[in-house]
Amino acid sequence: MKKTLLRPENLAKLFAEFLAVMFAGGIGLAADTTGISLILFPEIAALAFDVFSRPRGKWATQPLRLIITPTTTAALGVIVTRHWEYGAIAITAITLLSLVTLKLLRSNIGAAISAGVLPMVLGTTSWVYPIAIFSGLVVLAATLTLWKQFDPHIYLSEGNKESQIIDAAETPPKDRFWIFALTGFVLVSGAAAQATDLRFLLFPPLIVVAYELFGHPELPGWMSRPVLFPLVCFLTASVGMFANSTLHAGFLGVSFTMVCSIAIFRAFKVHMPPALAVGLIPFVIVHPTFWYPISVSLGASALIASASVYTSIKRTQRVR
Repeated sequence: MKKTLLRPENLAKLFAEFLAVMFAGGIGLAADTTGISLILFPEIAALAFDVFSRPRGKWATQPLRLIITPTTTAALGVIVTRHWEYGAIAITAITLLSLVTLKLLRSNIGAAISAGVLPMVLGTTSWVYPIAIFSGLVVLAATLTLWKQFDPHIYLSEGNKESQIIDAAETPPKDRFWIFALTGFVLVSGAAAQATDLRFLLFPPLIVVAYELFGHPELPGWMSRPVLFPLVCFLTASVGMFANSTLHAGFLGVSFTMVCSIAIFRAFKVHMPPALAVGLIPFVIVHPTFWYPISVSLGASALIASASVYTSIKRTQRVR
């Protein structure tokens, strides 16, 4: 057992995860110290985890776009939130504007969609939000550059099948009808969230996952054991709720949430970075309640069911 843990590739992976935890914890500390909670942009946890553990992955190889894309969509999200009330149409509009941004910037940073939608979900209209995201991502890109100086890719086995699938999922969609499937899912889920007042039925990272699932139905095994996605999201959301209520926002609470979330990934043998963002969202909600993890699990279940139906339809069409 010890010999296995001491293998270079395992040590490199552990250190990459340690970097992600420390980075997110540092951002949490900055948010707690300044009193600006949105410095802790939840999706930054997923970005940090992916770029540190896959330093030659699609996201990690675009450091400038890593900064510019989420900052731009965040600004668009604030603009829309300033002029429209929360609702399915407003969320869909932000999603489409974010997709246009990805296209114009030739960016693979799908997590930027979450940055655009978050202001609408939280009712954030302050320009501090995109500025905070920009600052955090500059630090992330700088840290990533330093991490790459140690040539970690030598040990992180980025040529394996799982990493290749993840890279393919992070490229622009090639499916012809994905935009209609994504738009339909966002509209219906947004309408359900609006009608029930459970805004996190359509939590921002879920749209990122939907973008990748609907955009790449041809990829087998994009999400290893997709049935576990709602459970993993429920668990990470619950951990975040617990940490926020007992340890509070800051280095300790955020780091604890990250460590527990990564442990959940390992226990279920899954790679689901958006679930890390799910764990950090309670730190930016004013008064999170038990409805948060329940809403998250319901929304994730709806996506997995919808994506399964869409994939089945696409396979049937190919057979014909």
